[in-house]
Amino acid sequence: MAPVASGVTRWQSQAIQALQEAAEAFLVHLFEDTNLCAIHAKRVTIMQKDIQLARRIRGAWGGLG
Repeated sequence: MAPVASGVTRWQSQAIQALQEAAEAFLVHLFEDTNLCAIHAKRVTIMQKDIQLARRIRGAWGGLG
């Protein structure tokens, strides 16, 4: 990422790809944990409360820190 005149920022394609891969990995793990929460509650459908519980269990950084 490099600043350019007038506040425009340019991104290298590798930076965008790395950001996308990290975001996808985060979401995949979040939904895996969310699914486990739903299974624990004897449900097959995930609900908002499952995501909230998964995020609470993972902590503020989502298990990344």
